[in-house]
Amino acid sequence: MFDRIRTAALFGLHQATVAIGISAFPVAVFARKQLGINLPVRRLVETTTEAIEDVEE
Repeated sequence: MFDRIRTAALFGLHQATVAIGISAFPVAVFARKQLGINLPVRRLVETTTEAIEDVEE
């Protein structure tokens, strides 16, 4: 039962990070071009993807 809850929570977290990444894209482009700062959204999405894959196995 806890596995299903954990899987659902990780899936929700993954979906939230993808949504944040999509909505923050214009800010990330501006920050990179004008300020030279990279936002770590890709790392967040990759980390949550790996966590989901580990749970599914």
